Amino acid sequence: MEHEVFVPVPVERLREALGDPVRVARAVPGLQQDAGADPVAGRLKVRVGSHSITYRGAVHVSAREDGSYAVEGDATETRGTGSVKLALTLRLRAADDGTTVIFDGTATADGRVTELPQDAVGSAVVRLLNRFAEALGEAREEPEEQEEQQEQQEEPEQREEQAEPERPETPEGVEASEEPPAPLVEDFTEPSGPPAEAAHARRTMIGRSAEEVDHAPPRGRYAPVPAPQTVASGATLRWAAPAAAVVLASAIVVGRALRKRR
Repeated sequence: MEHEVFVPVPVERLREALGDPVRVARAVPGLQQDAGADPVAGRLKVRVGSHSITYRGAVHVSAREDGSYAVEGDATETRGTGSVKLALTLRLRAADDGTTVIFDGTATADGRVTELPQDAVGSAVVRLLNRFAEALGEAREEPEEQEEQQEQQEEPEQREEQAEPERPETPEGVEASEEPPAPLVEDFTEPSGPPAEAAHARRTMIGRSAEEVDHAPPRGRYAPVPAPQTVASGATLRWAAPAAAVVLASAIVVGRALRKRR
């Protein structure tokens, strides 16, 4: 297997990243590190076509005398008996505005991956190597970007401190003039306290039980309006009885007078 990847990062930065196992672990795409294990050890899900295979294993990167790096790793399937072993040689070659990362080596596998098409397996391996090389170049850029942002934030603050004029010191024995206290003017536009009706209702509720308060009729402007009393009907009945008696007596007198004439 041979593959080359261009990374827009100087050779020195890639060498620093390859010499740090923590950065190498961050560069492996999708690696879930195991607690208490080696930096480059854990679980890795590989996408091959429409299938996904999860492996658990470790990778070791060591520098050689000729400037290249040896990458050795082995892993086993988490849901099967298949395994993968790889032995790669990684070389860095300086290029215009970057570095070319060259992968050369062999890999052996058995299990589920052998049942998949070779083209899909090759595409998955190339995609994994590309993302690994690109992540190596980005591993060193994050701290530098943070430093640049901090410097950009500090520059305006320093300019403001320089632009701000120094206040003259107050000579000894001279007290600073105190600001006159604000006039105490009462604001009559808003009521200073609750309305009289609310205060009366609150006073009447003090000392009464919760049941009495719940069943007590509302007072004040919320009290129900009493229905008007019908006084006219009683007055009419009061005068109707004497009038009927007078009419009846008059009829009797008139009847007796007519009988005497006959």
